[in-house]
Amino acid sequence: MSFNADVSRIFERMSAMLELTGADRFRVNAHAKAARVIKDHPRDLGPIAHDQKSLTALEGIGKATGAKIAEFAETGAIAEHDALAEKVPEGVVRMLDVQGLGPKTVKLLWHEKGVDSIAALKGVIEDGSILDLPRMGAKTVENIKESIAFMESSGSRLPLGIAMPIAEALVDRMSSVPGVVDCAFAGSLRRGRDTIGDIDVLIVTEDPERAREAFCGHQSVVKVLARGETKCSVRLGLDGPGGRFGSQADQAVQADLRIVPAASWGAALMYFTGSKEHNVRLRERALSEGLTLNEYGLFPDDRGAEPPPQQRGVKPEAAKTEASIYQALGMPMIEPTLREDRGEMSIADDPGLITADDIRAELHSHTVASDGEMEIHESAGIAEKRGFHTLAITDHSQSSAVANGLKPDRLRAHIGRIREIDRETPGIRILAGSEVDILVDGSLDYDDDLLAALDVVVASPHAGLKAKPAQATKRLLKAIEHPLVHIIGHPTGRLIERRPGLEPAMDELIAAAVEHDVALEINAHWMRLDLRDTHVRAAVEAGCKIAIDCDVHGPDDYDNLRFGILTGQRGWLTPELCVNTWDRDRLHGWLRSKR
Repeated sequence: MSFNADVSRIFERMSAMLELTGADRFRVNAHAKAARVIKDHPRDLGPIAHDQKSLTALEGIGKATGAKIAEFAETGAIAEHDALAEKVPEGVVRMLDVQGLGPKTVKLLWHEKGVDSIAALKGVIEDGSILDLPRMGAKTVENIKESIAFMESSGSRLPLGIAMPIAEALVDRMSSVPGVVDCAFAGSLRRGRDTIGDIDVLIVTEDPERAREAFCGHQSVVKVLARGETKCSVRLGLDGPGGRFGSQADQAVQADLRIVPAASWGAALMYFTGSKEHNVRLRERALSEGLTLNEYGLFPDDRGAEPPPQQRGVKPEAAKTEASIYQALGMPMIEPTLREDRGEMSIADDPGLITADDIRAELHSHTVASDGEMEIHESAGIAEKRGFHTLAITDHSQSSAVANGLKPDRLRAHIGRIREIDRETPGIRILAGSEVDILVDGSLDYDDDLLAALDVVVASPHAGLKAKPAQATKRLLKAIEHPLVHIIGHPTGRLIERRPGLEPAMDELIAAAVEHDVALEINAHWMRLDLRDTHVRAAVEAGCKIAIDCDVHGPDDYDNLRFGILTGQRGWLTPELCVNTWDRDRLHGWLRSKR
């Protein structure tokens, strides 16, 4: 993660702990504002962390805040944060992760009821004593219970967007260790799942001891769990000194290093990538061909012999590459994103899955007109450099007040400004659009005359995300059936590991989208990935159009494209069905067809 994200997270925690300890409102708000300014700043503040003049020139960053930023850059910590952490039990801070519990309520629970952990919170809910607190009614308590249940059912899995940079940093580190010949991450992360449980890193090395030392001695390791000849396991801090990989402070993830023989690299990578179900199918396929498959290679089938073939010097039929193993089994190379035992064993040819290189347009982006960080021309410049022929500016509609949504008069002026900049920017088409709220009754946030003036309408649910499935289905169907809608943005509204979102009847939505020529969006932000992979697969099978959009708010959001691509691949998406891959004439023709 970036320096800005790391520092922002610490200031957010300081603001929360200050409020929990009864600090004055000014200090609480100052730290909260600093967190927002740092997080939203479009450039990395690390290089200017010791330049107080430049830091304090930023709105919301005073001398004291600037000094703390410099302290973090120097030491990897902020003393005031650590002092506050001594006063506030970690369990109290963790209670802030329960959706629906703000600092005031947590403070009340802590001081009035002695609740200092989520376990203690569950206790006062069960015995009913939580109802003694002011403004704590039965409905509020029920919502808190649901939030806790969701957190617990989600477990300790990490979102893809947090796990991927950690794994990439580990691979970079291990690849630079003298003697390491090959290095890659495997597991569910390589398959592109939206969350992962742990990180598997495989290496081939000529100096195993040096590799073990480099892995176990990494500065982000908070505990060495095991250190063996071929496997080491550690716990990595996500926000500790020297680590700062993630935005989820005080959490950790297990990482395993496996040292494998060079001759078995492909077999090991296949085995540890999984999934378990896919591997079972491969072993069954091997047995049907008179072969046996394990993490060392594909061997002649002699199951009764001991020890295993790799220990007896039996030469494998294939082992060094994954492709050679699939070929020996009479199969095309199956991409990691498909290895979930969802029919991939019957693939006869390369399915031609979508890749990031296929994308030619971004159709969901925000600017400073609503809650984005960039001006129109700044975002257009990034999109053009990526080879895109089209960028749709889709700032929020009026009901998204928290996102500075545009009232009709502001939107009309914004459309004019977009058109003006489009005329001045010959290298890329800039379209005037809006991310229009789908209201709880299914109606849209602007009248039809204003919607018709837009080049692109991305209709998205933002509120009422606890609706019953039937109500959610009806709501989204009404939006799909609206003749001026092009794309349904993040259809369920889920936030990974935080909010389950709507649970509509996806088959009905997909069928309606096909009928009304509407695209369903894969929102590529790693916190959303909505549509999720299984929804994409159903949409692909029905021939439904898909949009992969980065929901751009800042420059870094364009990099989320890879997560949307992985989700699309997991749903067997090909370029033909993805509107973002179309050439300019085809894309704009489709957009105009709904006007």
